[in-house]
Amino acid sequence: MKFCRFLDGLAEKKGIVDGEIIREIEGSFFGEYVVTDRVRDAKTAQYLPPVYPSKLVCVARNYAEHAKELGNEVPEVPMIFIKPSTAVTGHGGEVVFPRTSQHVDYEGELAVVIGQKCRKVKREHAESVIFGYTCINDYTARDLQKLDGKFARAKGFDTFAPIGPVIETDFDWKTARIKTFVNGELKQNGTTDMMINDVPALIEFMSEIMTLMPGDIIATGTPAGIGSVKPGDVVEVEIDGIGRLTNTIVKDGK
Repeated sequence: MKFCRFLDGLAEKKGIVDGEIIREIEGSFFGEYVVTDRVRDAKTAQYLPPVYPSKLVCVARNYAEHAKELGNEVPEVPMIFIKPSTAVTGHGGEVVFPRTSQHVDYEGELAVVIGQKCRKVKREHAESVIFGYTCINDYTARDLQKLDGKFARAKGFDTFAPIGPVIETDFDWKTARIKTFVNGELKQNGTTDMMINDVPALIEFMSEIMTLMPGDIIATGTPAGIGSVKPGDVVEVEIDGIGRLTNTIVKDGK
């Protein structure tokens, strides 16, 4: 099923996308819910982030060709970092190009949505703690990353983690194709079987360090083909079986 959140006037609603309509639900994605008789046009809905995670745990250099294109070695163990929850925005939202950067890159990725509180999960049990999957774009102020030698500032700006448009619960992560388009031009085209550390390995590694909560996001890394964006660009991350996450880059006007 495809779960989503959307705006109805000023009210935030939850629903299940069923073809061309959204069936509104009451309750929690991660617990009890009821499907109502209220429907919304899926094409015209104003989507919100499908979850509001307590944290986004991301992995760097999880595709060998991506590490190579930036001149980096492949790490011996997963190289992880955390994006703040305030970096999250949804499908159709704006991504703000920060005033302190001159070089922002897109990074289209598959995101795993955790479905239950868990710690120290073995890889053979990893699938049991997954609620579903969505698209994420891990925007990075590349010049600040090089300047700092760290990830926090470069990847932590507000709006630098669009997710959506939906969470797909019936999805095979093993051979998923990830595409990223900038102004309609294909820039990234990779498959998840190219990941160095697969989804169960990442869950095992990350849950050994920290407790994962329902709604938390694990971003699994980006394939080769990253590149820069500028205000006015429209960037889309497409994963077959999930959908297409679309965002517009805007200048920081504040």
